[in-house]
Amino acid sequence: MNIEEKINQLREELREHNRNYYILDAPVISDFDFDMKLKELQELEEKHPEFFDANSPSQRVGGAITKNFETVVHEFPMYSLSNSYSKEELEDWEKRLLKLVDGEVNYVCELKYDGASISLTYEHGKLERAVTRGDGTQGDNVTNNVKTIRSVPLQLNGDYPEKFAIRGEIVLPYEGFAKMNAERVDLGEEPYSNPRNTASGSLKLQDSAEVSKRPLECLLYSLVGEKLGVSSQFESLEAARNWGFKVPGEAKLVKSMKEVFEFIEYWDKHRHDLPYETDGVVVKVNSFRQQEELGFTAKSPRWAIAYKFKAEQEATRLHKITYQVGRTGAITPVANLEPVQLAGTIVKRASLHNADQIEKLDIREEDVVFVEKGGEIIPKIVGVDFTKRSPNSIPTQFIANCPECDTPLVRNEGEALHYCPNAVGCPPQIIGRIQHFISRKAMDIEGLGGETVALLVSAGLIENYADLYELKKEQLLPLERMAEKSAENLILGVQKSLEIPFERVLFALGIRYVGETVAKKLAKHYKNIDALAAASGEQLVNVDEIGERIAQSVRSFFDLEESQQLIQRLKGYGLQLEISADKLANQTDKLQGNTFVISGVFSKVSRTELKKLIEDNGGKVSSSISSKTNYLVAGDNMGPSKLAKAEKVGTTILSEDQFLEMVQ
Repeated sequence: MNIEEKINQLREELREHNRNYYILDAPVISDFDFDMKLKELQELEEKHPEFFDANSPSQRVGGAITKNFETVVHEFPMYSLSNSYSKEELEDWEKRLLKLVDGEVNYVCELKYDGASISLTYEHGKLERAVTRGDGTQGDNVTNNVKTIRSVPLQLNGDYPEKFAIRGEIVLPYEGFAKMNAERVDLGEEPYSNPRNTASGSLKLQDSAEVSKRPLECLLYSLVGEKLGVSSQFESLEAARNWGFKVPGEAKLVKSMKEVFEFIEYWDKHRHDLPYETDGVVVKVNSFRQQEELGFTAKSPRWAIAYKFKAEQEATRLHKITYQVGRTGAITPVANLEPVQLAGTIVKRASLHNADQIEKLDIREEDVVFVEKGGEIIPKIVGVDFTKRSPNSIPTQFIANCPECDTPLVRNEGEALHYCPNAVGCPPQIIGRIQHFISRKAMDIEGLGGETVALLVSAGLIENYADLYELKKEQLLPLERMAEKSAENLILGVQKSLEIPFERVLFALGIRYVGETVAKKLAKHYKNIDALAAASGEQLVNVDEIGERIAQSVRSFFDLEESQQLIQRLKGYGLQLEISADKLANQTDKLQGNTFVISGVFSKVSRTELKKLIEDNGGKVSSSISSKTNYLVAGDNMGPSKLAKAEKVGTTILSEDQFLEMVQ
C-alpha cells in the first residue's frame, strides 16, 4: 500500500469511528486507539503535504486563526419562526393553512433546541462553508471553528445531492457546560452564565484550537436547496441522518393537531430529561409541495410555527424605574431589579413597555414583582405581589419631560408611547439614528459599531449620519482605543457603503414605520428618492400595502428641512438613491395592477423565479384566491379546490408556458 492509499484508508477509518461515536453513540474502539490512529495520520500528512485535504479528520483539532470573520450572503434566507404560546394560537395557524392548501395536511413536530443557528453548505459531499444566521440574509463565515465540532461531518456518505445547505443549532450539552464551568471555577475564573450564549460565543473565538476543546454539538433539522431528492420534511430528516448528520431522534410525523398537542404535552414534562436546552416545539407542514404553496411572509415561513413552553417566572424587588430614549424619540420605562436567576441568565432589568402597562399592573418602585422571560428572551414584569407592598407606597407618575434633554414629552392620540419631539437636539436620538444607519440590514458599515458611534458623537466629530462621509483618519486617531488599522477600516467601511442598493439606503434613513419590507415597496414603486420625496400623502396611500400612518410619517420626514439637507448631502457623497440601471433594465409595467396566485409544480422555472418575474413586471403575488385575483398560474399537481375557486370567482387560469409568453 503506497503512502496516499494509507492516508486515505486512515481518513476513512477515522471518519467511520467519529460517526459511530458522535452520531450513532455506539463506539467500537477505545479513545486511546482512536487517538493513536489520528496521531499516525497527522504524522503522515505532515511528511507528505502534497496529500493535504481541508476535510481530513486531522483538521478537527483546529489551529487556524481568524482575525475578522468574513460576511457571507445566504443563498436562501434564514427566516425566523412565528411564535405561539397557546393551543388556540396553533389552531388559528392551522385554520389559516387549510384555507391556502388543498388536501390532507400532515405535520412534523420537532423539539426547538436553544443554541446558535448555523447554515452548513456541502458540495460533492464535502463541507464547503459554515455561516451563522446573522440577520437572516447574511452571516459570518465560521467554517474553521465549525470544522472542530465532531458531530459535523466533513465528508458525507451515501446518495446526497450535489449541492445543498442544511440548517441547525450548535448547542452545548448540560454535562459539557457543567464540566467547563467547574474547570473555570478551579482556575479562579468567572463561570459562564448559560449554555446557549457560551455556544454562540464559541463560534466567534479567533483560535479554532480553543473551539476544538469545547464539547459543542451540532443538531440539524432543515435541508435547503434545489433537486434535493426528497419530497417531505420527515423524509429529509431520515435522508440527512443517513448521510451522516446528527439529526435529533425526537421528531415525529403526526396527522392531526390533536397529535401535535400530545407531542407538546409529553415534551413539556420530559424536556428536562434531555441533554440539551430546549424552549419549545416547532411544528412544520410535512409536504414540501404544500410548503411551497404556502410560501413566506417578510419574516417567517407560513408553513412552520414555534410553540414556546411556558416561561420561567421568579419574584424579585423592583428598586427604581428609569426611562430610555430610542432613536425615534420613543420613551421606554425600564424596571431596575434586584438581580435574579431566570432561565439560565442573571436578570437585572426588564422593560415596562409604556405608561398604560405601568398603570394596568399598578407597578411601583420597591414592589416585589413577578418577572418572566417573554419567549425566554426578553425579561418582562407580569404582575405585582401586593401582599408584600409597603403601606407607604406611592403610585408611579410617568415622567413629563425627556430624561436626556428635558423637552416636554408628547403622546399622540391613539398611541401607547410617549415621545420626545426634539429629534435634532436629543443625544440618544442622534446616536440611535446613526447606529440604525450603520446597522447590518441597513448600510452595514464594517469597522464601525454602536459604541464607536457614541464616541464620535460625544467627541463632536459627527452630528448625523451624513457626517460619516466626511470623516478623516487623522480625526479618528486621537480617540480612545482607535489604532491606525481601526481608523483605516472605519474609513474603508464608510466608502464601501456607497455600493449599498437604494432600498437599503431608504431603510437606513430611519423614517418612522419604514421597515425593510416597506422600504423595498417604496423603492420599487418610486424608483428614486426625488420621486418619493415629491409624493403626496394621497399618492403614498395608493401604493400597495402603504397605509395612512406610514404615508403621514414619510411626508413628515421629507417635509423637514433637516431631512432635505441630509438627502442633498448624501447625494453629493454618491450614495445609491435610485434603483440601479441594471435592476431597472429587468423591470417593466406589463403586469401593473394585476394580482397573481401561483399553485402547483413547474418544469421550466421555479416558484421563486415565477414570483420574481411577476414582481419585476409590476404584478402582485398573493397566496390565496379571491375576487381580486386576476390570474392563477397553474402547474402540475395543483389542488382541485384552488382550481374550483378560481373558476367560481372568474380568475383567468394560465399554464406555465402561457405565463412565460405573457412576460417575454
